Amino acid sequence: MQFISPATRFIFLSFVILLSAACVSENHNRANPPPDYSNKIIATNNKYGSIHKINSELEQIREKNFSTLRTEMVIRGMSMDNPMLIRAFKNEMQLELWVKSSYHNRYELFKTYNICNKSGVLGPKLKEGDKQTPEGFYSVTKDRLNPNSQYFLSFNIGFPNAYDRAHKRTGSLLMIHGSCVSEGCLAMTNKNIAEIYLIIEQNFKYGHKSIPIHIFPFRMTNENMLARSSSKWYPFWLNLKQGYDFFERYNVPPQVSLQGKRYVFSHGINYAAIH
Repeated sequence: MQFISPATRFIFLSFVILLSAACVSENHNRANPPPDYSNKIIATNNKYGSIHKINSELEQIREKNFSTLRTEMVIRGMSMDNPMLIRAFKNEMQLELWVKSSYHNRYELFKTYNICNKSGVLGPKLKEGDKQTPEGFYSVTKDRLNPNSQYFLSFNIGFPNAYDRAHKRTGSLLMIHGSCVSEGCLAMTNKNIAEIYLIIEQNFKYGHKSIPIHIFPFRMTNENMLARSSSKWYPFWLNLKQGYDFFERYNVPPQVSLQGKRYVFSHGINYAAIH
């Protein structure tokens, strides 16, 4: 038997151990790939030690689409820094985003989005649990944005407002949100709500206090009103039409107030709908 010196044996065993360790490490990496955080909420600790939730899907959409959205606005003579207005039409299943022009005082239509789903029938929301979508003049503020909604993204419209309370209407947590599911809210596709959310979120970052939200049963043309003149809600809709006509005439949202349990519309800075 050929003699193997202790030094040679040590070198050989060391090489085998190193090779085995490298294989174990490689196999471990194959069996445990990096976690996939897409479509998930990630909880992280901020510098103060509290939990901060991040909607990773929203962040991916922001990274992919935000610059394009901002450029599209600029090309059309608008800016995310300008005042905005949201209008929704239940019968037509459409939601409009209007932005004040950078060159004059009127608002211009940025985009019309299809509403994916709604519940109830034409007419106002009356009470908690009736699954009706409200009709009237509302607003969204920064604190009503929810990036971690169970419906992907959402923002609260502020129902009931002063008009609703004057008429003893009840309800809560009425939203515009994603996931295309509605129990009284206006539901959008995730793609559309993400685009709307990114725009209004940025608008608040520029210091705006609120964005008016006008929700109508239908486009309140004279023809559409005449076709529904026998409805029990016709007197209510006549009041809504005053606000509708104001914007159609001036392309500027009216200042909305309450007088004798009726909406009243006038010129002025409309930081929010009535509360």
